[in-house]
Amino acid sequence: MSFTTDESRWPDVWIAAAARGTTICGDFLAATALALALQGAGAGGLAVSGLLLAATLPLVVLAPLAGRLADRTDSRTLLVTIGFGQAAICALLAVVEQPVLVVGLVALLACGLAVTQPCLAALLPAMVRPADLPRASAISQTAVSLGALGGPVLAGLLVGQFGTRVPLLLDAVTYLALVVAGLLLRTRRGGRRPATAGQAAVSSKAAASEATAGPAAASSKAAVSEAAASSEAAAGPAVSGGVATPGGTEISWRLRRDPLMLVMVVSTAVVIAAIGGINVIEVFFIRETLEGSATTYGLVSAAWMAGMLPGTWLAVRLARRLDDDAALVRGVLATLAVCSLMVLLAATVPAAGVLVPLWLVGGAANGGENVFANLLTARRVPEAMRARAYASYGAAVQGGSMAGFLIGGALLAVVPPRPLIAGAGVVGLLVVLVFVPFVTRAARRASSAGLATPGRPAEPEPAAGDTVGPWLSASHARGSGTSSS
Repeated sequence: MSFTTDESRWPDVWIAAAARGTTICGDFLAATALALALQGAGAGGLAVSGLLLAATLPLVVLAPLAGRLADRTDSRTLLVTIGFGQAAICALLAVVEQPVLVVGLVALLACGLAVTQPCLAALLPAMVRPADLPRASAISQTAVSLGALGGPVLAGLLVGQFGTRVPLLLDAVTYLALVVAGLLLRTRRGGRRPATAGQAAVSSKAAASEATAGPAAASSKAAVSEAAASSEAAAGPAVSGGVATPGGTEISWRLRRDPLMLVMVVSTAVVIAAIGGINVIEVFFIRETLEGSATTYGLVSAAWMAGMLPGTWLAVRLARRLDDDAALVRGVLATLAVCSLMVLLAATVPAAGVLVPLWLVGGAANGGENVFANLLTARRVPEAMRARAYASYGAAVQGGSMAGFLIGGALLAVVPPRPLIAGAGVVGLLVVLVFVPFVTRAARRASSAGLATPGRPAEPEPAAGDTVGPWLSASHARGSGTSSS
């Protein structure tokens, strides 16, 4: 469980953001290098989609277990242990050449990501007050965008000069940032924690009462118990049997019982399934249809992430004015529509360079979508369940990504890239239109069920000194779902 503090822990926010940005850079560096290597070796769309599936499937299959693990295990232990493990796996990936081993190691990397993503997602909220959440989320998203911006560019440059080994070794080094963050972060979640000062005083009072009250201890215990409840409420986390339980109780939140969260998750996943195939198609569209170079491919890929930087901060300013949760869901749909429109327009470009402005706009919408989804999750999910909520959201989105990879890879074998990209954009726009009335119905259902308290979290609002809030692990790469970092 996270400790509370009387002010936001901005140093922790910056440390966590730096770690995420560094690992994201390494991930995109490795992913771009492997995609270029497969395309250069004559592999088809199914081979590229298979590699992407290996990096995605564990995030979906392991989501329930990974979320619980991130909620119940000390975050420092998770980050340090998994960080070292992923660095070792990347080092092995740099020396193996057999395709089967490459895919297997990529899948192992994804197993680690399935845990570290919800772990980091649930840590950021505990670092800031609710009012500071949009800014903290933007800082984290900016670091992710910068890392993802640099990764493809470095890959385009390094693969042409050194092949895939150097990029993969650099990816191994970047995972050590998780280890450093785990050791430096003061904010921690999960595992066993010492009782707070208030709880220690209550315990001492209880012991003294039992020693002096004799037969009257039962009534004295009841009074102490009431005092303990008040003390724990003021201190923030409750401790039961030596194990911290966030928010005081294990609130039984379920995604399917929250209509607004459900429609946001489902609509995002379906749109990503529609346009996610662009991640498979893009390398062939740029390199073969548009006859772009490996460096051009890296630059175009980086343009999407470059657009996310201003998009994130613009969305922060807008999100602060949106007190209605339904408005945040509409914001998610609007940004998904813009992403789909940019994909549709991409099918009309005559040269790879023209994709850059389209990808900048799409990336800006993508950054806004992350902020809106982030804030919605903060408001509606109890602290005790946030890692599981992030894992469930990630699983749904990654499931959409997998569907997009499979559809894109299969269709690429029989349909040229350009019409495939156009079709993906059209379907994405249609999906958004279909889900618009569902948002209105979900808002009514949530309101009638008492689940739509505008501008308030899904748990009792903390005292001024408490620090709550979330970070959505999702940095959607061209609608591909949550980031692989």
